[in-house]
Amino acid sequence: MRSPFSAALAGLVATLVLFGAADLIARAFGPQSAPLLALGQTIIPLTPTEVVKPVIDLFGTNDKLFLILTTGFAALVLGGLIGWLASHRLRLATGLLVVAGLVPVLVILIRPESGVIDIVPTLIGLILGMAVFRVLMRFATSRTETGTAPAAPRAFPAAARPAHSSTPGPSQSEDGSSDSSETPATSPSRRRFFVITGIIGAAGATAAAAGQTVASLTLDAGAAVAKLVLPTPAKKAPPIPADAHPDVEGLAPFLTDPKDFYRIDTALAPPVIDPQEWSLRIHGMVESEVTLTMDDLLDLPLDEHHITLTCVSNPVGGDLVGNATWLGYPVRELLRRAKPHPDADMVLSHSFDGFTASTPIEALTDDRDSLLAVGMNGSPLPPEHGFPARLVVPGLYGFVSATKWVTELEVTRFDEKTAYWTDRGWDAKAPILVASRVEVPTPLAKVPAGDLVVGGTAWAQQSGIERVDVKLDDGEWTPAELGDEVNIDTWRQWKTGFSDVDAGLHTVTVRAIDQDGNVQTPERRKSIPNSATGHHHIQFSVE
Repeated sequence: MRSPFSAALAGLVATLVLFGAADLIARAFGPQSAPLLALGQTIIPLTPTEVVKPVIDLFGTNDKLFLILTTGFAALVLGGLIGWLASHRLRLATGLLVVAGLVPVLVILIRPESGVIDIVPTLIGLILGMAVFRVLMRFATSRTETGTAPAAPRAFPAAARPAHSSTPGPSQSEDGSSDSSETPATSPSRRRFFVITGIIGAAGATAAAAGQTVASLTLDAGAAVAKLVLPTPAKKAPPIPADAHPDVEGLAPFLTDPKDFYRIDTALAPPVIDPQEWSLRIHGMVESEVTLTMDDLLDLPLDEHHITLTCVSNPVGGDLVGNATWLGYPVRELLRRAKPHPDADMVLSHSFDGFTASTPIEALTDDRDSLLAVGMNGSPLPPEHGFPARLVVPGLYGFVSATKWVTELEVTRFDEKTAYWTDRGWDAKAPILVASRVEVPTPLAKVPAGDLVVGGTAWAQQSGIERVDVKLDDGEWTPAELGDEVNIDTWRQWKTGFSDVDAGLHTVTVRAIDQDGNVQTPERRKSIPNSATGHHHIQFSVE
């Protein structure tokens, strides 16, 4: 009889080898061929809203890592359970392990970005995993668990043995004394099983750590910029005044480096898209469908604009906001070609990875600088920020406007179509609210006694920042000195100071007022359904 514990361990290690080997080999094929990424990507749209919301609240931008770890852990548990079954039903368990290994193969095949060749890493991993399972199961027997050697067969029954036979019995020594000892509990077979299992398991874990999933989740934007030559803008963005960025050490740069720009999307790994194969289709409630290739797009007169983007999941004072110089073509001009029906009120944008966003049509047809963007801060879009093309729409939170890897613009109505996040309880239109944050000093910082310098950033895209107020502890609101305004769609940075601040624990609080007179609300609420609100305040100590 096989040991249940050893059999379960064999199933777990075989599963680790399957995914580790497949993930390592997938680096030669691309993210679309990694089984763990494919499984995780399939789970995302199937996850109930009741699970999505607390996961986002708890893990924030680490939600992708949490999903991958959970998926991998579930696979290992399943492999262990199948291995346990093999302790008394080896053939059934072997069949179940093969079927379980074929699940990611099927998932990869049905992914829109995958081809038949992309199942090769998983098939190789499955073959290696099954070979490991069969080898380890040879050692997963009761003798490896107890260390008791099986008794030697008797030449003939004891009753028939001659009375004066000199042949010692199975428990009798040559001198006739009794030998009741067994093989030590830690037998060579047992040790050999655990050594082999440990070596193979370590190899599987190493392969997983060096594989495509880890590489995709830790992708460096600067190293992954695609080699696409951008044309000179027909309309260049105006120069950024030097006084747009106050001279405060520790203040965020006015333009956010792409590697530091926040990334929130539903893709576990950026899709691999050949720009020469990319196209944008405009269809739905239009008089004329329009299809645009990358060559068509780059031949158009492109505009350059400084625009701040904000994520609806940004907590009060958070960093899910960034400012960049975007290069692209006005979406209103593309929609003008298609001639939307007068009763259409929404454009449903579709991403290459299946994501959708519902944007009010007026935000794409009015005079704001909504772009089909191909460039970011003078370079092509990094893959994780939408290469080769994405939407950039000022004044709306990203989940209803900033679709990455965009491939379709479907003109429709809010009462006929819904989008990915609106199906999960978020607001359908999501206008950006006035917000601000303190960046200097940092939370729990220790600063010297005397004069205190405070600095930060405020934003209210499409209305612009009129004033920023700051207060120390429970004092009066004090107007801050604002950096020069670049345009109403970029954030505005600020600084102020307080004299002779005493030693001890203090707080700094900030609020912003936009150019329409809207004062940032002190009311605290979570980001769902349309942005977290409240005044940002930090504590620090003066020594």
